[in-house]
Amino acid sequence: QVQLVESGGGLVQAGGSLRLSCAASGRTYAMGWFRQAPGKEREFVAAISWSGGNTYYADSVKGRFTISRDNAKNTVYLQMNSLTPEDTAVYYCAADRIPRIGVVTAAYEYVCWGQGTQVTVSS
Repeated sequence: QVQLVESGGGLVQAGGSLRLSCAASGRTYAMGWFRQAPGKEREFVAAISWSGGNTYYADSVKGRFTISRDNAKNTVYLQMNSLTPEDTAVYYCAADRIPRIGVVTAAYEYVCWGQGTQVTVSS
C-alpha cells in the first residue's frame, strides 16, 4: 500500500496563497486533491493524470488553484492563490493505483489517501 503524506497547510489571510505537497512512498497514477470543511461532506478539488498532461478542477477553485506533479519525486502539488474563508478545510490527497488514461474525479475510485492537512483562511 502506498503511503501519502500531505504538507504545506496552515493559517493564511484572505487573498493569500499556500502550496500543498503530497509525497507518495511509491509509484502512483492519477492523483487528486479533495477537501472537507466542518459539517460538510468531502468534495473534489482538483485532479491530475499520471503524465501530468491532463488536469481538472472544481468550479469553485478554477482559475485560483493549480495542480501539478513531479513523478521523479512521486509528489503532487496544489498551488492555492486568492484564498477565501470558504477554502478553509482539511485537504486530502488521493492516489490511484490503476494505470487509467486521464483524470479521476470520483473519491470512491481512489484507493490511497493521505491523513490530511488543515488550511485555514482568515477574513
